[in-house]
Amino acid sequence: QVQLVESGGGLVEAGGSLRLSCAASGRTLSMYGTGWFRQAPGKERDFVVGISGSDGSTYYADSVKGRFTISRDNAKNTVYLQMNSLKPEDTAVYYCAATRSSLGSMWYSRDMHYWGKGTLVTVSS
Repeated sequence: QVQLVESGGGLVEAGGSLRLSCAASGRTLSMYGTGWFRQAPGKERDFVVGISGSDGSTYYADSVKGRFTISRDNAKNTVYLQMNSLKPEDTAVYYCAATRSSLGSMWYSRDMHYWGKGTLVTVSS
């Protein structure tokens, strides 16, 4: 079992930055693919960014390429999401998730085995 706890959400103005953290316990996070998903009110949960457990390859949704960066600190068993140039449309609850599977470039909610409870990011215009 992997327990995931997100932190770092909050209110920020458009153009600002936030860094989300996903701290894991129970297992070594580098053994799993770890991703961030987000869900805006009334919308489905969408993939944002993922990092492979095996080789650290990263994958980004087109909507966040060039603005968001995922990284992993193995010593802290934590994955980070650096979000820059935030836009109002980035407003959502952000969820950290981990998978035992090797997903390649296609990440879907149904393939994730462990989820955190989420952290709210609100971007004001």
